[in-house]
Amino acid sequence: MMNSEISNIDYKSWLFGLKIKIQQSQIKASLAVNRELIQLYWELGQQIVEKQETAKWGSGFIDQLSKDLKAEFPNIGGFSVSNLKYCKQFFLFYNSNQIRQQLVDEFETTNNQQLIKSQQAALQLDNELFKIPWGHHIVIIQKIKNTQEAIFYIQKTIENNWSRSILLHQIESNLYERQGKAVNNFIATLPQSQSDLANQLLKDPYQFDFLQLTEKYNERDLEKALIQQITEFLLELGAGFSFVGKQYPIYLGEKEYFIDLLFYHLKLRCFVVIELKVVEFQPEFAGKLNFYLNVVDEKLKHETDQPTIGIIICKTKDNLEAEYALRGIEKPIGISEYDLRKILPEKLKGSLPSIEEIEAELNKL
Repeated sequence: MMNSEISNIDYKSWLFGLKIKIQQSQIKASLAVNRELIQLYWELGQQIVEKQETAKWGSGFIDQLSKDLKAEFPNIGGFSVSNLKYCKQFFLFYNSNQIRQQLVDEFETTNNQQLIKSQQAALQLDNELFKIPWGHHIVIIQKIKNTQEAIFYIQKTIENNWSRSILLHQIESNLYERQGKAVNNFIATLPQSQSDLANQLLKDPYQFDFLQLTEKYNERDLEKALIQQITEFLLELGAGFSFVGKQYPIYLGEKEYFIDLLFYHLKLRCFVVIELKVVEFQPEFAGKLNFYLNVVDEKLKHETDQPTIGIIICKTKDNLEAEYALRGIEKPIGISEYDLRKILPEKLKGSLPSIEEIEAELNKL
């Protein structure tokens, strides 16, 4: 039950003003335009926090507010007790005081470059916070504890037009910690604007948990499985990748060579050569990939294209060894690991239906 103070003139006056605000929002956007809806939820959360702090209206305040708003606006969803609590949590998570305190904490523990990035993220918050759907916000505030990480996922959702299920998948795969973490030589081999974009292109490790491989798989098995699951593979690679081919042939004189996977990146405007290795990284892998990049730049690259980028995705790597292997190489190369998570016992090989067999059975039905 609410405290007796809830029935006083102060509450009724505030509730009347809140109803007018909602009516104005209805007229302005009919609560259909996402930005207006998220702004409304932000202001609802802000006022709930302020009234609970200053008016001392008791624990039943949100229950009473939900009842009154639903009675006044029976055709509008979003005024349930649980959603009003989400509105409160939404405001508390992103409010400017928390962001300022975070910047102060980071100033004491990080360098100036990181602080500048944090400040830029804070300035972008007001512009980007209202661009993603409410369901996405609920996922973020339920799963994320850090404001910087939340801003990262907001920006990626806007950039890639993620659905809520894809956003959840990216959070659960810990994309924030994986993106831009691969060993590479991009700073030394690409212009700064290109190197920054290329660095964000890489992840370490890549999560191939959508694959089902047996214990004794080889590079062709891994390659074949990735191509069979090309939609999930492209999702893991990130936005902008266009698949060109597997075991793509390139010719030098009378000799023929085969690239494991060849892509074209629409945003970077360059070819991307991916070499798969099911063993620990070896320094000679970088030399071979450097050779492929030289040939692709000579044979395939258009004069308007940017330099071709190479990515080695291997089972494991020693970061120091990988860094030394890239020293002196003039072509842009990144080195990452992959994580399968799901490995089937060898005795089950052939006992499970293939994707093609499943599709054939579904077609029959």
